[in-house]
Amino acid sequence: MTCFVVIPTLNAVKDWHRLAPPLLESMASDRVLILDSSSVDGTADLAKAAGFRVHTIAKSEFNHGGTRQVAVELLPDAEVLVFLTQDVELAQPDAISLLLEAFVDPAVAAAYGRQLPRRSATPIEAHARLYNYPEQSSVRTWASREQFGFKTIFLSNSFAAYRRNALMAVGGFPCDVIFGEDTITAARLLMAGWKVAYVAEAQVYHSHNYTWVQEFKRYFDIGALHAKEDWLLDKFGRAGGEGSRFVRSELRYLWQSSKLLIPSALFRTVIKLAGYKFGSLEKKLSLEWKRRLSMHPAFWK
Repeated sequence: MTCFVVIPTLNAVKDWHRLAPPLLESMASDRVLILDSSSVDGTADLAKAAGFRVHTIAKSEFNHGGTRQVAVELLPDAEVLVFLTQDVELAQPDAISLLLEAFVDPAVAAAYGRQLPRRSATPIEAHARLYNYPEQSSVRTWASREQFGFKTIFLSNSFAAYRRNALMAVGGFPCDVIFGEDTITAARLLMAGWKVAYVAEAQVYHSHNYTWVQEFKRYFDIGALHAKEDWLLDKFGRAGGEGSRFVRSELRYLWQSSKLLIPSALFRTVIKLAGYKFGSLEKKLSLEWKRRLSMHPAFWK
């Protein structure tokens, strides 16, 4: 099975010491494509020195789905494409090979691995990863929506792989989305009869300690995505039930480990709800306000 790794980058020098060394241990360097958004810190030079392929685009041209689709088209010989983000660290040398084992099943079109909280993660940050990435592997199909609802199409391109022919059969990655290209693609694949696998044995370190403002902006973008792609909610159900389960799990986790953070967690929940609500009403907002409230202001053109 011919596999290539694709990593979109922007000024990734600060992350390079975590990203590149374990990657070089697990992949031939010429099987790694760096999609660089015209970094100004020498990222492309570091990538070339490591032997990676480099393709540069203008920063203004970056789009979460469209840029990844560029990689799909640049690598026509790839049977499977593995996508990472620049802030990921492989937790084991065989993380990628373990992820690829999911494709032994010819019906699996996409697979994603387990994201562990980074070593310095806060309790709130750690819980988010432990909740979304459990210890047990699983495989989801179109029928899984009856049990898991919107969670059925959860998938993260921070560490995910796709069977190229299946991806192209559903039109590739959406080329003009604020983010969530992985969620949209998972939905299309499941609707087309393919399977999506979660491989808990394949692990990376990846988490975020968002500020309150960043939480608001991230959930604004989620609300905007759901408003623009409302067919996701029609086909897989509303996201509210999953949000309630997350909050209950978070409070139980913090009660056992960090009680003093419970007020902060509750306030973050209010912030997320407000962000999501504003995002879901994006059609009624001016372009200026969308840019102010979004984590991806360049998307709003």
